[in-house]
Amino acid sequence: MLDIPGQELLDKDVLIGGCLRLPLQVDADLLSREVAALPEELWGDRGGRVGVHRVAEAIFLRGFAPAEDDLPVEDRPVLQSLAYAQRLIHNIVPASPLRCLLARLPAGAVVAPHIDLPPYFGKSLRLHVAVETNEAVHMLSAGLCYRMRPGEVWVLNNSTLHAVWNGHPTQSRTHLICDFLPSEALLELMRRGDRHLGVWRPEVDEWVSNATETYDG
Repeated sequence: MLDIPGQELLDKDVLIGGCLRLPLQVDADLLSREVAALPEELWGDRGGRVGVHRVAEAIFLRGFAPAEDDLPVEDRPVLQSLAYAQRLIHNIVPASPLRCLLARLPAGAVVAPHIDLPPYFGKSLRLHVAVETNEAVHMLSAGLCYRMRPGEVWVLNNSTLHAVWNGHPTQSRTHLICDFLPSEALLELMRRGDRHLGVWRPEVDEWVSNATETYDG
């Protein structure tokens, strides 16, 4: 299993709850234009991701999928063509980045309920930034449903049961997903964040519960 030597396991139930929205704003239009300009041939595979995540296409911007073993975590060449995403990863979020990727979930697809296993996932903080989304996308975590909109930066508790459903019949959903080390500056932003934005939606919970699978990293 992947590890981050020297880092403590995080109590994400206390730090995050289900999901929390950081007091940060990003330039949603600029990020969307950058990602839309990527050559389409970069998409089309899973980027080495396995388990529940194989339903989504992925482009790794930093590092490699955990299933590909303990490979170097550094910027990949594609990140050089995403100047704003690079700034977001290295400068706007006040913490040291680990693995980062773009994940595109097709219309109608479900990332089944799962927990991302420690030690790596228990010691890092997973941030989500919506690049392309719609009102039928539902992020579930700790029993509640969250809407992540463009321009917002969210922290997901991936150490509890979570899932995603893109309920739109034709539109895909693309997120920038990045793991960070828990710096004091990032933890302070989390303390100031909005952590009570989740809603219980039994119909969403029922839909995703029919797609259960274990994620092995």
